[in-house]
Amino acid sequence: MKVYSVKEAYVTLQGEGAQTGRAAVFLRFSGCNLWNGREEDRAKSVCQFCDTDFIGTDGQNGGRFEGADELAAHVNRVWHETSRSGGRPYVICTGGEPLLQLDRAAIAALKNAGFEVGVETNGTIKAPDGLDWICVSPKGTAPLKQLSGDELKLVFPQAEEAAQPAQFESLHFQHFFLQPKDDTATRDNIAAAAAYCMKQPKWRLSLQTHKLIGLP
Repeated sequence: MKVYSVKEAYVTLQGEGAQTGRAAVFLRFSGCNLWNGREEDRAKSVCQFCDTDFIGTDGQNGGRFEGADELAAHVNRVWHETSRSGGRPYVICTGGEPLLQLDRAAIAALKNAGFEVGVETNGTIKAPDGLDWICVSPKGTAPLKQLSGDELKLVFPQAEEAAQPAQFESLHFQHFFLQPKDDTATRDNIAAAAAYCMKQPKWRLSLQTHKLIGLP
């Protein structure tokens, strides 16, 4: 039986992209294929600007779950920890890189529990069938295998030629977002991303609104 390793799971509002403002369970799987999560190895990784702790299973509602049904039951418990009514429950599978673990069985179990299922992925692994929402966020020189979906959300700016906005405009996504890189130059990054979107209106600006209002 497959065991799923989850760093954390909690209810918040989606803060980025086309689903901004929607309540969801954020299901953060452990592990990533572009960085091992150790700070001493960041400079050698493909993705050097990650701001997420995805190591282990010691976060809020984290743990190891034996089988897809146990994972889905856990997500359902997290959703119902407080009273919620109206609208379809939504779970966002994220990481790290969630597609290292998220498979058809887990998607089916989550949907059987009543959830709409979304994923936020770096796009280096082809997404399994059955997902309701696919968000791809390309990183540096990492080659994309997921070339279609609902939204492409590009952290901006990135130095690599392979990660420039023009490289992705022919892909099959409904929405194209630039998200300013959150680092010591955040204000400059926001200005640069906004200016790019005004010149190239295929792209829209995505801000991390959860950070602006103090949500996890």
